[in-house]
Amino acid sequence: MSYSRINSSAATLTKNRTEDSIIPTSGMCVTCVDGCIGMCEIGKSAYRGHEVIYPQPFGVITTAGEKKYPVDYSHFNIMGTAAGAHGIEADSDKAIFPAVNLEVKIGGGKGLKFRYPWLISGIGSTNIAKNNWEGLAIGSALSGTALTIGENVAGMDPASKFENGKVVDTADLKNRVTLYRDHQRGGYGAVIVQANIEDTYLGVQEYALSKLGVEAVELKWGQGAKDIGGEVKINNLKKAQMLHERGYIVLPNPTDAVVIRAFERGAFKEFERHSRVGMVTEEGFSKRVEELRKAGAKYVFLKTGAYRPADLARAVAFSSKYKIDLLTVDGAGGGTGMSPWRMMNEWGVPPVELHTLAYRYIKHLADKGRYVPALAVNGGFTFEDQIFKGLAMGAPYVRMIGMARAPIAAAMVGKTIGKTIDEQQIPVYIERFGRTKDEIFITASHLRHELGDKEYEKLPTGAIGLYTYYERLAQGLRQLMAGSRKFALEYLSRDDIAALTPDAARVSGIRYIMDVDAEEADGILS
Repeated sequence: MSYSRINSSAATLTKNRTEDSIIPTSGMCVTCVDGCIGMCEIGKSAYRGHEVIYPQPFGVITTAGEKKYPVDYSHFNIMGTAAGAHGIEADSDKAIFPAVNLEVKIGGGKGLKFRYPWLISGIGSTNIAKNNWEGLAIGSALSGTALTIGENVAGMDPASKFENGKVVDTADLKNRVTLYRDHQRGGYGAVIVQANIEDTYLGVQEYALSKLGVEAVELKWGQGAKDIGGEVKINNLKKAQMLHERGYIVLPNPTDAVVIRAFERGAFKEFERHSRVGMVTEEGFSKRVEELRKAGAKYVFLKTGAYRPADLARAVAFSSKYKIDLLTVDGAGGGTGMSPWRMMNEWGVPPVELHTLAYRYIKHLADKGRYVPALAVNGGFTFEDQIFKGLAMGAPYVRMIGMARAPIAAAMVGKTIGKTIDEQQIPVYIERFGRTKDEIFITASHLRHELGDKEYEKLPTGAIGLYTYYERLAQGLRQLMAGSRKFALEYLSRDDIAALTPDAARVSGIRYIMDVDAEEADGILS
């Protein structure tokens, strides 16, 4: 059985000539014919070279790996029960699913409170993020959930201003923070500013804390999509040169006369902008956490990727020792932007395995009475059943589920529907629900009532799309939790899910379905 698809993918706009006759190990056509125009990834690489490393078309897509892992969250089922209730009186008139409390609080002191146990865990300088930020920011704020502004936003902004190598003013970052904060309600939610090595050099987080009123910042070691720094593509020579001057790695060198001439005559159409990889040390980590707290950070988070287990242990240990408020652990295969395609499929520790290790490491410290941070886990989560499983798998330490691609998709669809309404070109598939946003979006009447007509009319449909998607997730999760008789998140446990295969049980430590309740069942029968 092959877990990977090789040499052809919609992500790289490639395909095999003999689609029904492919060698599993190489992905090549069984008969590779002299005269083929090169539709597969090997063929396309023969004339476009390194361009084919990345998913395409750039700027209008989000991407995530298509590898099938031996164990994933579908290999677990949710356990319900017909008896009792946790967190509410065991009364059929009171223990109803709308009564399930999904609120979460993290951090010491006043803490940060969220209406739902999920967050968007890092969307940065890619075009797909920038072009949909209005919907993502406003939708997240109205929902009372957290939104993380990812890496390189200030550094990529042509309008950013610098003094002595440090940012002192921005347009894009300021707008992203303001859009979110202007739509927060009731003190729920938080906008978080993340930083990679370039952002740290440029003083982005200090600027966000002092000038933009941000309270929460996140250190970034990496993500599940790749083991290198972030990258985007630039189709403008002047911008490529600007980024080169700001210290980014830009390939090919946009200041080289030969490269400039090649670009101008159309030999290539895009530059690559890359971020450097960080070099983690305990001394550097502790110093940076102290700097951020002195700069005014009330909450300091850490996000790590699908690196080897020793690096996860390092993240857990440092987060404990230096009192990090939230540690996000991102499993392999994720992604929102331009991660190298083969890397996204073939690199890193997969989600179930990584999340299990995170649970074990955190529990090891908790059992010794040491401080443990709240945990968030990422890795392809899209719907309420997966959210339930992720929270249960890491209970009681996992407090949040990180997502990115799914919220982006919801915001993009909402935005697209708005365009079709404005242009009076509503597709038949959608027109059956109505011709106005009040008719099409099921949450519209609720939002209009809550916000008032004036504020409601200003809402972009991308924000309504995200808000409506979140409303579906919330109701679905409440239903699943009520079925397990858990009426608040604090009552979820690893016993609320069962492994469907011996392999899934062995990897995760979750009981195999045939072993669940064995002792209790025997007692009942006896």
